[in-house]
Amino acid sequence: MTGVVAKIELAAPVGGERGYDGGKKITGRKRHLFVDTLGLVLCVMVTSAAVDDGVAAPQLLNRVDSQALPRMEKIWADGKYHNHNLYRWLSENRPGWNLEMVSRPPGTTGFVKLPKRWVVERTNAWVGRYRRNSKDYERRTDSSESMIRISSINLMLRRLAPNAKVQTFNYRPAA
Repeated sequence: MTGVVAKIELAAPVGGERGYDGGKKITGRKRHLFVDTLGLVLCVMVTSAAVDDGVAAPQLLNRVDSQALPRMEKIWADGKYHNHNLYRWLSENRPGWNLEMVSRPPGTTGFVKLPKRWVVERTNAWVGRYRRNSKDYERRTDSSESMIRISSINLMLRRLAPNAKVQTFNYRPAA
């Protein structure tokens, strides 16, 4: 089993924990998501935007019950998670888990669909379609995390029992 870690920065004019991310030049919060290869949320953590991704990753992964994921072997992440303290934490606390960085191919410009990382970006898009997650309207980070969990549960339930009344568009004519 493999997992994917990524984050998304948000800003909204509400109170609560906020910070400034100098790399993205944004004030607000970060949502750190840990998803499986299907894009289902395994763990979520919301922090100030000032928290470095490599520093937040051990806190996020510490929330994951390793006993619940016995087949977990590899974690894909972007270059911001390349951190020696994270590697040390993984070797001490999750010795069977390997962290692999997914980066852009050299010499590419514009949008490039990166293998494995698009899974968590797609999950961010799914969760962001819910109004309460379009921006961070919550005052507290635990409320924001709960809203993401509720949205994820709704997504899973809709996949398990889709609404039969919703008509799907067939892109190809039936033969």
